[in-house]
Amino acid sequence: MKYDYLIVGAGLFGAVFAHEAAAKGKSVLVIDKRDHIGGNIYTENRMGINVHKYGAHIFHTSDKEVWEYVNRFAEFNNYINSPVAVYGDELYNLPFNMNTFSKMWGIKTPDEARAIIKEQADKEIERINSEKGTDVFSPDNLEEQALSLAGRDIYEKLVKGYTEKQWGRDCKELPAFIIKRLPMRFIFDNNYFNDRFQGIPVGGYTALVEKLLENVTVKTGVNYYDFVKLQDNLPVRPFESVEGDSFDNLVFTGMIDEFFGYKLGTLEYRSLRFETEDLPDTDNFQGNAVVNYTERQIPYTRIIEHKHFEFGQGKGTIITREYPADWKKGDEPYYPMNDEKNNQLYQSYKDLAKDFPEIIFGGRLGQYKYYNMDQIIREALDMSAKI
Repeated sequence: MKYDYLIVGAGLFGAVFAHEAAAKGKSVLVIDKRDHIGGNIYTENRMGINVHKYGAHIFHTSDKEVWEYVNRFAEFNNYINSPVAVYGDELYNLPFNMNTFSKMWGIKTPDEARAIIKEQADKEIERINSEKGTDVFSPDNLEEQALSLAGRDIYEKLVKGYTEKQWGRDCKELPAFIIKRLPMRFIFDNNYFNDRFQGIPVGGYTALVEKLLENVTVKTGVNYYDFVKLQDNLPVRPFESVEGDSFDNLVFTGMIDEFFGYKLGTLEYRSLRFETEDLPDTDNFQGNAVVNYTERQIPYTRIIEHKHFEFGQGKGTIITREYPADWKKGDEPYYPMNDEKNNQLYQSYKDLAKDFPEIIFGGRLGQYKYYNMDQIIREALDMSAKI
């Protein structure tokens, strides 16, 4: 077969791009190394519950065009993400809001909360400056930045342990820019996102991706590096499969450094490990879809109870514990480590990609950038429209 596009990866970027190309009359083949479509937003139905196999995914956006776009392919419920955080025997609402502050300090008004935060933050800034022998505050690491924004109580209970688990490093070893700001809401509002539109597809994300790909040829369980003719790890031009299919263009949503055989070096990522447990005799395990565990000594960052994403009733529930993990070659990469060193290396790979104008690199891994789902869709729509 001869195709206009080979799209590597049946995740959200690949599926949206494939749909738009097919709608313009282009012939498209999508391949994915996993045995299913959907990438990391894949959901599987068990016990009548749509399980988010690769971690919680809550769709949220302020981009009306993107919201209207996804609603063409799925009906969305009105789920509002309102996680809670556990620190020892204490339970706090997230994001940081008046419910959080009231529980932490026994106060009632925004002015009281602002005063405590300012007093603690000013004290930390004064201490840090004194230790450095300066009058001008300039945070050298994430800990100093967070203390200057939130003070000691919030940092110790709700930021430090969770952040260190997520990144696998002490907060003193993490760059300050990771936390440019800590959003403080001085209202009693537990809605985690500020975006206008929010929800979960009724029936799960897999059904949404199936609709996107319904007029596209898809092959799962196919590894790009085994499927395409390569020479020195790079695709032979013109693009061909080992089975004789040909392609005018290539859309690649995998790791850009792996695509080039790591010839300039290996980009760093964070990985995740999931432990999912079916609880057929438990109706309601934790009372909320997402509960964060902020103490460092608890190895997982959160527990997800999937039925609550769709207001599930009835007997039985399924939970997933989410463990951050160091990444090594062969592991699944989830989060790019967008510090200065890695961003510079990515830019070198991006410059290298200019030698392949027939190839589009997209998605979190292809563009080495942490994207939310709506941002992925926006990128795919803009790229497809441009060409």
